[in-house]
Amino acid sequence: MQLATRASASAKYKPKVIKLLLVAEAPPCTAERYFYFEHVDRHDWLFRYVWEGLMGTKPDRQSKAEHLAALRDAGVFVTELHEASIESPSAADLRPMVPGLVDRCLAMKPRHVVLIKSVVYDVAFDALVSAGIPVIDQRIPFPASGQQQKFLDGFRAAAKVAGVGTAR
Repeated sequence: MQLATRASASAKYKPKVIKLLLVAEAPPCTAERYFYFEHVDRHDWLFRYVWEGLMGTKPDRQSKAEHLAALRDAGVFVTELHEASIESPSAADLRPMVPGLVDRCLAMKPRHVVLIKSVVYDVAFDALVSAGIPVIDQRIPFPASGQQQKFLDGFRAAAKVAGVGTAR
C-alpha cells in the first residue's frame, strides 16, 4: 500500500522529459514525509532544499503542490535507490537495489542524474555510468544534520550543469 501511494503521488509530478533526475537513498521512514506528498508539515528537508537550490527562495508549505508542479515543469524528478523505507541502511543493504535503479533510469531517459548522499554515490555511480546514464560526478550530501549549505552548494553546481533552475 505504501509503495502504491508514493508511486501515485510521484506520478502526478513526473515530467514528460526529465532534465534532472535526483536519486535519493530511500523514502523517509515516517510515511507522511514523502517528497511528493503535498501536505508535509515538518522535516521535509529534501523538498525544501531542492526548491531553494533551484529557485533561490525558501518554499512556502501552503504552496507545495504548486512548487511540485513547477519542479515538474522544469523537468526535475526525484526517485530513490531503495524504493522501500529502510530504518538504518548500509552500503551492503543498497547494493542489491542498484540493478533496479539502473533499469528505472534507463526507462526514464534523464538528461542528467544527481546522486544524493555519499552512500548512494558510492554504490550506484559506477553502475549508472557503465550503463551510459549521464550522472553528474559530484558528491552531494543529504540536506540535514548540518549539511544544508553543502547540499545547496553542490546541488546548485549540478543544476547549473543540467541547465535547470534559476538560483545562482
